[in-house]
Amino acid sequence: MKIAIIGIGSVGSAVATAVKNTGLVHEIVLFDRDGVRARAAAEDLGHAATFGFDVKITAVNNYRGIRGSDIVIISAGANQKPGQTRTDLLQNNADVIRDIVPKVMANVDPKRVILILVTNPLDVMVMLAQSLSKLPPSRVIGTGTMLDSARLRTILSRQLSVSPQSVHSYVLGEHGDSSVIDWSSVTVGGLSLDDFCRQTKNPLTAATRSTIEYRVHNAAYEIIRGRGATWDGIGAAVADLLRSIVNDEHRILTVSTVNGTGSHVLAMSLPRVVGENGVIATLNPKMSAAEVNALRRSGRIIQKNFSHL
Repeated sequence: MKIAIIGIGSVGSAVATAVKNTGLVHEIVLFDRDGVRARAAAEDLGHAATFGFDVKITAVNNYRGIRGSDIVIISAGANQKPGQTRTDLLQNNADVIRDIVPKVMANVDPKRVILILVTNPLDVMVMLAQSLSKLPPSRVIGTGTMLDSARLRTILSRQLSVSPQSVHSYVLGEHGDSSVIDWSSVTVGGLSLDDFCRQTKNPLTAATRSTIEYRVHNAAYEIIRGRGATWDGIGAAVADLLRSIVNDEHRILTVSTVNGTGSHVLAMSLPRVVGENGVIATLNPKMSAAEVNALRRSGRIIQKNFSHL
């Protein structure tokens, strides 16, 4: 399995480390327009082979170097700065994707390659990349709300005093400020959230839920204020997505991919079955009327942002 990562800034470097540490790939190609940075990252990551998996790591600043890649991860583009929303990055990062995708497609096999998008605003970039690449939507996948959902599971687990692995919950819609917590489908140890709270005498009041929603929606902003960017969480999310593809695990992940046709084309996160051919199926989870309306609103925001391009 050969993986190419486009853009070796703080996010791309974290993605490279997380991907290497899966032990599932035999070669990682690090592409950056700054060849010195790419070579330094490859050298640094290569030194870690003594402590883990021995993976061939090469650095390139020419797209010919990504030939033969099975999966291409695009993490290039500007990151959020303190005070910015993901949407503030729209035009600049759209130009980055317009530049990258045709060059990637000229050097990979369109019959089998899978593109993974990390660049924000994520859902709009997925729509743009799918349009430019002409690949089936199932093989152009954004990490979507995987990280948002992980944040929700972590915060809920701490509130409920259980392991995050026992909590199943989804954040849906935009990977952004309009994302929707699907409270209706939360389960803990196979029980509905309300049933679990009754049995453990651990009530989750409306005020507590509101606080949890605030923390999930603002987690990235708090991290950016503290360290300038987020990278460890998204690196782990990419590695998890890669694992489901490489091992054909058919796991359900809240990834973003294009659905619909014509004027109704839209990419946003929903629970999706992911395997070796990319997205296999999209699921419609249990949602309240209010949650459905919030999800529709989130979709309209994504569509509006895409129309600005």
